[in-house]
Amino acid sequence: MSAGQFTAPRSVERIIKSHPSADGDGVQIRRIHDFGGGIDPFLMLDELGSDQPDDYIGGFPSHPHRGIQTLTYVIHGGLAHEDHMGHTSTIRAGDAQWMHTGRGIVHSEMPLTDSQGLHAFQLWLNLAAKDKLSPATYRDVRSHEMPHFEASGGKLTALGGKWTRDDGTHIEGPLNALAGNAGIAHASLESGGTLKLACVQTTLLIYVFSGSVEIEGQRVDAGQLARLSSGDHVTLHAHRDSQALVLAGTPHNEPIAHYGPFVMNSRDELEQTLQAYRDGTLTE
Repeated sequence: MSAGQFTAPRSVERIIKSHPSADGDGVQIRRIHDFGGGIDPFLMLDELGSDQPDDYIGGFPSHPHRGIQTLTYVIHGGLAHEDHMGHTSTIRAGDAQWMHTGRGIVHSEMPLTDSQGLHAFQLWLNLAAKDKLSPATYRDVRSHEMPHFEASGGKLTALGGKWTRDDGTHIEGPLNALAGNAGIAHASLESGGTLKLACVQTTLLIYVFSGSVEIEGQRVDAGQLARLSSGDHVTLHAHRDSQALVLAGTPHNEPIAHYGPFVMNSRDELEQTLQAYRDGTLTE
């Protein structure tokens, strides 16, 4: 789609503010969640960011998941991963880690720091009902594997999915098996910069984590997630240096039943999952 073909700009339909929370062993985070289908196929976005080690040093000791995918993306510092399948790895600034938990996975994530402390994100994506009991898989992606394109005072780095600039230039991130045909990208804008993207996927979300971004005259500040209206393109403009995550996907439009680290489609399935965890068969 070229610039001349754009006809329907996407505007801010709803703003969701992140709220302080804690998870794991007392890790301080800012969280956005919607288990009611409002950001389908996405479920939750956690931002871990602090230069105070006490805020995160406890990390996330061994814990289970079923029925979701997780994507962890590091801005500063790092995270060390271990799971029941024998995977051990470390991701650092600019790297990402993707987990398809499927039927079940038990893992831990422990924080690492650099001179700026720790700043990272973890995104939960819901699995379609047909995939919730599929085999668990795992993948790391390094920063040098992620393509990017420049814009007018802006840059878009693709972690996953296909992204198209207004002049038709397109890139595709290495994570190509994201639930809900999702795309995830990191937008960086200089003061006065503009980034215009073609995007027709039903769900389009912008999470600003530095500065502020203007979308069709509506300002979205750091710590806010904007859910956008339908349309064929979005224009991000910044009046100061700003950064955001851009999330796009196709809703599953299926029932969501959530309990802690498990996301299924019914209460009965959650009860079966909890029983499997108690009797040690979750990952079998």
